[in-house]
Amino acid sequence: MWSCRLLGHKYRFRAEGPEMLWACERSCGAGGSKSYATAADATRYARAFDRQDSDDLGRRAPLIGLLPLRMWRALRRSGR
Repeated sequence: MWSCRLLGHKYRFRAEGPEMLWACERSCGAGGSKSYATAADATRYARAFDRQDSDDLGRRAPLIGLLPLRMWRALRRSGR
């Protein structure tokens, strides 16, 4: 896949029992697996690795560059 060569792989992680599996979302065939002692460990690691940067947009934002987004999120939280 040219997109994987140019942009890099876009791995997605999941757990099946005590094994964590990953595969490229672009279906290029890249992937792998790793076994853990317990299924809970595999689930925990898969969840941690499967996070996208866009999921935390506004929480880990640069202080000045995304200040309006930080302020909007703070106002939304205070209104609850």
